[in-house]
Amino acid sequence: MNSFFSKVMLFLVAAVLVISSIGLSPASAQTPFKDVSSSDVEIDYLYNRGLIKGISHDQFGPDYSVTREQAATLIGRALGLNGTERKTRFSDVSSSSYSSGYIQSAVDKGIITGYPDGTFKPKQTMTRGEMAYLLSRAFNLSSTSAVFFSDIKHDTHQDSLYTAVNKIATAGISNGTGGGNYSPEKKLIRKEFAIFLARALDPRFKVAFQNATIDKLYSTTDNLNVRSGPSTGYSIMGQIDTNDEVQVYGYSGGWAYGKSGHLTGYFSLSYLSKAATKPTRVMVIDAGHGGSDPGAVANGLREKDVNLDVSLRVERMLKEKGITVLMVRRTDVFYSLDYRAAYGIKNGGDAFVSIHANAASPGVSGSETFYSASVANDSKQLATFIQNRLYKAMEHTNRGVKEYDYRVIAANPLPAALVELGFLTNDADAAKLATWTYKERAAWAIAEGIEDYYDWKQR
Repeated sequence: MNSFFSKVMLFLVAAVLVISSIGLSPASAQTPFKDVSSSDVEIDYLYNRGLIKGISHDQFGPDYSVTREQAATLIGRALGLNGTERKTRFSDVSSSSYSSGYIQSAVDKGIITGYPDGTFKPKQTMTRGEMAYLLSRAFNLSSTSAVFFSDIKHDTHQDSLYTAVNKIATAGISNGTGGGNYSPEKKLIRKEFAIFLARALDPRFKVAFQNATIDKLYSTTDNLNVRSGPSTGYSIMGQIDTNDEVQVYGYSGGWAYGKSGHLTGYFSLSYLSKAATKPTRVMVIDAGHGGSDPGAVANGLREKDVNLDVSLRVERMLKEKGITVLMVRRTDVFYSLDYRAAYGIKNGGDAFVSIHANAASPGVSGSETFYSASVANDSKQLATFIQNRLYKAMEHTNRGVKEYDYRVIAANPLPAALVELGFLTNDADAAKLATWTYKERAAWAIAEGIEDYYDWKQR
């Protein structure tokens, strides 16, 4: 019988121990406060340690503001400071005040400094910014990291608000008020202060800080360096290219801290823009010859007329594709080769195509496109894209892409190609170039080749 009761008693003791151990985990069931939810485990933790009290026997008052003397008292209790009421260095803190001992102890520890006029303003509501100063000093927080809030100016001065907030965020005490804000001027309430204090005292309550995206910027250049810190003296972590998006978490002088793809670091603001830059597509179309220079004349056709007709069709088709077109000539007028070569660069063009028709012995036919190797640019690619379309559209011999220093392309700083549509001296070629259908097909091929070139440039 005694053995039976002994087993029962051992079971009950074990059950009590299990229940007690469960009760020791953060749970608000142990508090008498009716205005505190079960999720407010930090309040329960502080209450059971005897660090906080309610505004009444069953009310905690979570939304009540926290005065400066209340905050000093709570910090003093948490740190085990001497709370004996006594005279303080502040003219507006009475020696008989319940907070006087904690306030003076905090002053002695360098946690509290007060105001320049020698007051402490004990009854004034504490702000979230002041709380950051208080906690960072009280718990000797020194570690900082790449923490940014959109409503706090970045400042690395040791006593700055930014540094104090950075320290408590790095320590896992605060992660802001949402949307990338910290709200430093917002009045501190009792629930907030309890949460912050519990996080400072016990690692179980800490939060992992994550910067929020406060802006989106775009790179305006290729090979933009991503650095480990806000200056060119820091190491390069990687690079991004034109129009790559940067999710900005904060700013430090002339640098943005954020993430682009898998890279997180600092980006120079000199190469970032609010909007993605549209790819430049300003094509210069040069209708060869004109005015007093007819070009080749054969089979009832004048080259200058064919060139202009096809060029105007190309202009129309390129505009339909959203490509800006600069026309060297739109009428029967003569311009020198040097004028044509310089026209595009003077007027903001980014590529150049000169349209011509050929002449040779009657048996020679087909299309060909030229580029000049004297200028190091993408001329060969431009010529190739056009030629690959042109000979198929014209249904005649592919004479290929060739290198030759025609003045209009050799003296041109832009990527430039010279197109020979066909031979006016060949009966079959001339017959095609005399029709609306084949002039339209030639223009279509040139326009498509130009678009192919721009698409290639974007990749």
